Amino acid sequence: MSGPGRNDPCWCGSGRKYKKCHLSSDDAGTTQPTFGRASSASKANAHLILDAAARDKMRAACSFNAELMDFIRPYVQPGVQTEKLDQLVHEYTLDHGHTPATLGYHGFPKSCCTSINHVVCHGIPGAQVLEDGDIVNVDLTTIVDGWFGDQSETVLVGTVAPETRKLVTETMECMYKGIDAIVPGGRIIDIGRAIQSHAHASGYSVVRDYQGHGIGRSFHQDPGVPHFPDYEMGQFIVEPGMCFTIEPMINLGTYRTALDPKDGWTVRTADGKLSAQFEHTILMTESGPEILTLTTNGPQRGFRF
Repeated sequence: MSGPGRNDPCWCGSGRKYKKCHLSSDDAGTTQPTFGRASSASKANAHLILDAAARDKMRAACSFNAELMDFIRPYVQPGVQTEKLDQLVHEYTLDHGHTPATLGYHGFPKSCCTSINHVVCHGIPGAQVLEDGDIVNVDLTTIVDGWFGDQSETVLVGTVAPETRKLVTETMECMYKGIDAIVPGGRIIDIGRAIQSHAHASGYSVVRDYQGHGIGRSFHQDPGVPHFPDYEMGQFIVEPGMCFTIEPMINLGTYRTALDPKDGWTVRTADGKLSAQFEHTILMTESGPEILTLTTNGPQRGFRF
């Protein structure tokens, strides 16, 4: 279900009902953030505008990343250990002369992320075996000639329940709603507003604790790209030449998350219900957003799982 409902306690912790507190400001996109974000928009613009040569470098990096996603997807099957998926991703990347971006990033121990069922993001590949009916988000980031490509897909493992299939379908639709909402000279908040509107209409919630990000020669940089109408980062103006990810995490239950205190990476839904995610790297051009990480064999816009 979407959260919170009109008569539920507001997410801000005020103790008031949502309809009496943040409902109107959330809908209008004027809610102040409840957690820290990068907010130096003018500084970010100076180093995120890519010239023609840099745009081609980003296209090349993202093209390989999409190729890698097409390579690994068929291996996501019941009975496969996520450690095996990581091994395949690692070897394919190195064999092509590139670098797995996540390996060693702030201590992350693997070459990709595999987030299963109620894991929202940053799942660490290991001994866990995929089972029939699971969903798993495979998040890939590679460095090609010094430039970063980044994307993720939620993959159905075997035969999944109709409720699960619908969540995955609408999550991918949320991503495309966000992509379609942004234009040259538009504001980041338009992305979050479009995503949240579709998610709530479908009966789901939108994760607030994690967001998209600028990308280029660095993995994560300004601007932050919230997937709900966030006032602070939402005012950032998107100019041609900017590159960033849109990667909504959509939950079957509450939007709240919990970070694993032991490994410091794995993020789960607070209520143990399912979460799905899709991600593309986007280049804003003079005529509109260009999706850099489109795959050849994966689900395309409008696909129904």
